[in-house]
Amino acid sequence: MPRVKRGTIANKRRAKVLKRTKGFSWGRKSKERYAKEALLHAGAHAFRGRKEKKRTYRQLWNVKINAVIREEGMSYSKFIAALKKANIALDRKILADLAEHEPDAFKKVVAAAKK
Repeated sequence: MPRVKRGTIANKRRAKVLKRTKGFSWGRKSKERYAKEALLHAGAHAFRGRKEKKRTYRQLWNVKINAVIREEGMSYSKFIAALKKANIALDRKILADLAEHEPDAFKKVVAAAKK
């Protein structure tokens, strides 16, 4: 039987793991065992972070809308309720952008919601 040299696949796998942990601290960037463990945790944190990012942005939009709507003499919750009652289907991302960059357009939306 011909001789079979092994290890190329295993070496590629190790190299791939170490490449993905580049920039990690201590042995987690250079030692395979610690690198694999670090990648497992990093993946879990990244998955959770993608969900948290959505929550964080929604909170930010709410704060931006609330800050501008208070100047108009309304509370955030009453403004959102008025929008729903007036059948104005703008999401919070768009409202926050209008409030920050287009104050005149936002005032028109507020006026429409108040009617």
